[in-house]
Amino acid sequence: MAEDRLACRECHFINDPDTQTCASCGSSSLTEDWAGYVIITHPEQSEVAEEMNVSEPGGYALKVR
Repeated sequence: MAEDRLACRECHFINDPDTQTCASCGSSSLTEDWAGYVIITHPEQSEVAEEMNVSEPGGYALKVR
């Protein structure tokens, strides 16, 4: 489930709950305190991805605290 996962405070990528570092950017700053998410499948064609500075497909938290 998405709510069990950890969001990266740096790039907002949603990671598995047992992850120690972000699979996208390598940051160790992960949190359970996030809300909403978007799944980006084609970042090169996505205005949302451009706005969020996302270049890799995946799930991203909209709000990270």
